[in-house]
Order: sequence, then structure tokens, then C-alpha cells
Amino acid sequence: MLKQTQQQKLLQKLSPQQIQLMKLLQVPTAVLEERIKEELEENPALEYGEEAHEEEFKDPQDEFSGNEDGEGEDEFEPDGSENEYDNIDISEYVSEGDDDIADYKLRDDNYPDQDENKTIPVRVETSFHEHLLEQLGMLELDERKNAIAEQIIGSIDDDGYLRREVSAIVDDLSFSQNVSTDEEEIRDLIKKIQDFDPPGICATDLKECLLLQLKRKPQDDEGVVGAYQILENYFDEFTKKHYEKIQKGLNMSDEGLKEAIGQIIRLTPKPGGNFATLNKAESYVVPDFFIMNNNGKLELTLNSKNAPDLRISEGYRDMLKEYDRGDKKDKRQKEAVLFIKQKIDAAKWFIDAIKQRQHTLLSTMESIMGYQREFFLTGDETTMRPMILKDIADITQLDISTVSRVANSKYVQTEFGTFKLKFFFSESLSTDSGEEVSTREVKKILSDLIEGENKRKPLSDENLTKMLQDKGYNIARRTVAKYREQLNIPVARLRKEL
Repeated sequence: MLKQTQQQKLLQKLSPQQIQLMKLLQVPTAVLEERIKEELEENPALEYGEEAHEEEFKDPQDEFSGNEDGEGEDEFEPDGSENEYDNIDISEYVSEGDDDIADYKLRDDNYPDQDENKTIPVRVETSFHEHLLEQLGMLELDERKNAIAEQIIGSIDDDGYLRREVSAIVDDLSFSQNVSTDEEEIRDLIKKIQDFDPPGICATDLKECLLLQLKRKPQDDEGVVGAYQILENYFDEFTKKHYEKIQKGLNMSDEGLKEAIGQIIRLTPKPGGNFATLNKAESYVVPDFFIMNNNGKLELTLNSKNAPDLRISEGYRDMLKEYDRGDKKDKRQKEAVLFIKQKIDAAKWFIDAIKQRQHTLLSTMESIMGYQREFFLTGDETTMRPMILKDIADITQLDISTVSRVANSKYVQTEFGTFKLKFFFSESLSTDSGEEVSTREVKKILSDLIEGENKRKPLSDENLTKMLQDKGYNIARRTVAKYREQLNIPVARLRKEL
């Protein structure tokens, strides 16, 4: 609660533009184009440089020239009412020979066109629920039952489970669609939907999901029969890997148990998860940075999509010039000039904010690259140095919160893979010699020890602690357990294999 209060106090001290800049800094490359499109739609004074001459503008003469017929002049008072506009200074916008406004661009020689082809491939895909509705169309159902079946499909989670109670579906149909039904009819339709692909969908829990999949397999296969018996009668024991109890209860041989478990582990616990999600932010990662090893010299480049070719509209500048050359300036014209100035200033600010974003991204990434140089050269996690946000903040002279925003939302592509910047930050741990090493290094060694263990006799946390201590790392058993959990590695008993 205290942290939230401190953040609110910080935001109160910032100007609206500074707050917008902070938000812009958090935007990853994948959604930056959408943010720029929003700004382009809201501010006609901002445009893409390449499209500057394709935009259509009103003729300045139409915008500022007087009405030839004299009509409409009475709408504006000739004196007095324009006093508030008398001090409009547009000299910096219309100086002859000064193209600062038109050439107030974002793109420069520091950001070459790395991506000449700006066409973004569009993924054509069928969603999970659309796939089920297509199969529903193959059933010969009347209009009423079809509506009930659609309601059931709409209640299925993205992972393929029907976790909504049957009684609740009955109520939904009654209140929202005025369709009267009962639980028996709902369950009958659920069984029909469970025959759809992918196998295992519309189950209420994991056990039912796996059993539905096994029913699709050859029933004369001993491994399938054994797997079905295990899930039907010893599901809890199976999840806890109490294989001895299962083997004894079903009177199975070692080979039979191994074959049955092999059938189970090849099943899909989330049948709906095989379908791609339509959320593009979750579907793929667009790197913000690229690091290349050029004969031992690390070269950092910023994704060119972070440096869009933006500029101030020439049409808006021409309007101001036309106004400046005119002798007669009524209230309508002066109001239009104020509007144009505001839009140009807003466009300038946005371009400056994008530039500041670029500078902050590069400054932060250059510092991280220098700090973790050995990793970027070798890809070996054990070479990573302990590094916290303050280390990079001290180098870049940026605020820790700014570094945090960059680290939490940006990615870098290297020859060893694509990493989130947060990956490179870790606390330190002391060795027997007093040297401080990164906890990332310790986690890597811990992961390697578990990967190389005998799966018939997995290493306990106590054994892992002793092995790490033998390697010189001063670490407690509870810390090993914490690191193991952070690596999403289960306890020894659950890692046991036959």
C-alpha cells in the first residue's frame, strides 16, 4: 500500500507530457505502430515522411482567404472580439528559407532503413471456438438444440474445459435466450460435443479429459487398457507418482506399468491449447534490439520500427505562411491559426518523445550489453555477472524506475536466442572464496544437476544443496528449494521415472 502511495505522489509531481513519455517508454515494439497510428489519427499535423506528398490538404486560399461574395463576414466582429488573438506569434513557423518545421523529422542517418519491406504478414487462423462451431454444423440438430449446443460451446474455456455447472448453463439459456431446457438435455449434448476434435474437449476436469482421449485409442491395446485402469481407479496415486501402489493394486508388471504410463504422458492435458490465440501481443515476440558478434566486437542496433519516419505536415506550415502573408485577419482565421499551432506543437512533442524513447532504449541496452559482455559473446549463463537495476541506473544516469520500465517490456535478439531484458538482472551470492556470483549462474548449475540426474533416483533438495556447496557456493537448502520452484522444477518424488 505504501508503494502505491509513493507512485501516486510521483505521478502528481509529473507534468501530463512527462506521464505520457513514461507510458510511451513502456510500449514494446510490437505495439508501437498502433500507438503511432492513434497519434496520426488524432493529430493531422503529424504524418509519415514518405507519405507527406500523398496527403490531401485544404487549399490554404480556401482556409484563410476572405469570402469573395462577402457572405458570412457578419459572423465575426471587425473590432474588439479579436483582441485575445492579437498577439499570435508565428514567426518561428513561417520564416522564409527556414525548413525547420517541415524537416522536423524523426528519421536520420543513425537509423537506416533496416526493414525496407514494411508489410507485416497477417496470420490467417481459425480460433478454437470457431473450430468447434464448424463441427456443430455437421450435426443434424433443430434450431432450438443448436442454440443450446452453441451456448455450451461458448462456455468452454480456451484450454478446452467446460468448467461451468450444467445448472448454470440451463439458467443462462432461460434468462438470456428464453430457451427452456433441463440438465439431462444439456448433458446429452455435452456428450455429442465431446466427440468433436480435438479429443478431450468439453471435459469438466483433467481426469475426464484424459479418459476421453484414451477412448479414441485402440481398445485392444494393452497399454491403452492399463492407462484407462490407472486413470479410472488410481488417478490421485498417478498424479503423486505412487507407482508401487498402482502396480500392486492392478497387479501390473514393470513393463506393463511403463507402457501404460507412456500412453498417459502422451495425452494432451489442455486440448484447446493447440489452437493459436488471436492476441498478437501473446502470439509472437518482436525484438526491440539486435546484438551481433562481429569478430569479438559486439554491435547493437535498435529495431528500425522504433524509428518511424515522422514529420510535421507541410500543408499545415503552408497554411501558416498564407495567414502571415494576408492583410485581413478575422477572428475565424485567428482561431484556425491557434488550432494549427497547437497541433504542430503536439506533433513536435510526440516526435521528441519518440526520440527520447530511442535514446533511453539504446542507452539502457548499451549498458546492459557492456555489463554482461561475456554472456553476449559466449551465450554461457554461468558467465553472467550479478546485476541489479541500480547498477544500470548509475551507468546511464537514468532513474531506477525508468530502467525498470525498459527491462520489463523489451526484448533483445542475440545469436543464442531472444531474451527479455529482465533476464539479465539477478542478485548476488557469495562463494567460499568470497567472490560474488550471479544467482542466475547458480540456477543454471542447479538446472544442469537436475537434468543430469538419474531419473529413477532423483536428487533431493538436500543432495542438491550438498553438491552446490561442494562446488563452493554458500547456499542453504531452503534457497535451493526456492530456486528450483522459480525454475518450475518439481520436487524429487515428482521427477521420478520408471
